[in-house]
Amino acid sequence: MKLGRNDPCHCGSGKKFKHCCMSSVSKQHAQVFDDVETMLAMNSNLSLDELNAALQHKVHDRNNQPHPDFCGVSPAQMTNWLNAPFNELQWVTISTPDSLSASPVMRYLALILDEAMAQEGSFKATSKGNLPTKLVKQASELLPEFGVAQFERDISISEFAGSNEDKFNALHYTRVLAEISGIIYRRSGRYHVKKSAQKQYQALGIQTFFKPMLEAAVSKYNWGYLDGFEYDTDLRTFWLFMLWRIQSHNSVDQLVKEVMTAFPDLLLAFRTDDYFSPEKNLSVLIESRFIERFLQFWGFVTIDPRRFNTEPVERRLQVLPLLKQTFQFTINS
Repeated sequence: MKLGRNDPCHCGSGKKFKHCCMSSVSKQHAQVFDDVETMLAMNSNLSLDELNAALQHKVHDRNNQPHPDFCGVSPAQMTNWLNAPFNELQWVTISTPDSLSASPVMRYLALILDEAMAQEGSFKATSKGNLPTKLVKQASELLPEFGVAQFERDISISEFAGSNEDKFNALHYTRVLAEISGIIYRRSGRYHVKKSAQKQYQALGIQTFFKPMLEAAVSKYNWGYLDGFEYDTDLRTFWLFMLWRIQSHNSVDQLVKEVMTAFPDLLLAFRTDDYFSPEKNLSVLIESRFIERFLQFWGFVTIDPRRFNTEPVERRLQVLPLLKQTFQFTINS
């Protein structure tokens, strides 16, 4: 049965649905219809055309007003961030930094391409279809050059080093993105760099692949691929909003609160259990999929992996120069 906006909310809060878990955009629509009812009550002689014109004006007006649930972003702006293709995003400029030496993903991609180019465009994969041990070793040796190196981790649990590709998440992630982006492909037991990609790399360097790889990461790659969480919540839709907010305050806790306020329906995907509340599950998912295995893999931020000393550690990020070099927002916080 469809839940009406004046019905008690299904979350058990005791509030009306429109004042609780109804999405912010739906609230906007409900407010517009409330305004129309008011107009009709004040002037019952309005023609249908006049009523439509007034409705369109109200919708346009509300859609372009800053909304507190969206941290001041208007519904129209949020619609663009949630739905527009990568190259049509507004209120943000996405640039390719002059140097990508601090980005694990782009450094690993360069290793893959250099290995292929040294062998006329391809190299042999392992029997399991992974990158060769030589390349894995070279990638592991880059760790001291990245921001995450300040947090010493045993190699068995490191995302940025490993004895083979299966145990080296950041490198495996890079290889998958390179395939999704159409830069490399595997055939007959070998990894090949596409002819067009070879020409681009020779002419323009690794920078030419930065945006295609980034677009693949936020729109084509499955963010749940490297984890075992049972909840199939797609955070990719909200990546630009989360990126904008984290650049403003560096706080994971604050980010989670802002996401819950802007998109309360996200919590409906999680059930309450004996260990974690829906809010805690969402927080774990954001930290794992968005921060650790997106922002850190790209070299945009670092976060201390320690969650406890004697008490829980406040989860704060260090924003690295590469993030602000890549994303310039024209919406004020």
